[in-house]
Amino acid sequence: MQGPIQLWDPALPPEWVTTFVQATDVLSALIGLFIAYQAYRGYRRNDSRPMLFIAVGFALALAVPFVLLLLYVALPFLSESLAAVLSQCSQLCGLVAILYALRMPA
Repeated sequence: MQGPIQLWDPALPPEWVTTFVQATDVLSALIGLFIAYQAYRGYRRNDSRPMLFIAVGFALALAVPFVLLLLYVALPFLSESLAAVLSQCSQLCGLVAILYALRMPA
């Protein structure tokens, strides 16, 4: 019996896939920072507390995991497990902050 058709070695994706993932990671971090900056400006301009939580949420959900990825690549003593756990915790806290901002009274 023959297994499923494989387009590439499952242990190593093609180079274009790796490049695409890296480019979209950078783009996501930049867009997240832009949204966080705009939300922070809205907080400062209107003294709107929900906008502050949205700014913090987007920064935690998109920018911090990217910074952790850069630190993992740059610092050889940082374990992959620690970087992954911190990244997931940051994303979760960011999403909770955004949810809190959407539910809080203005």
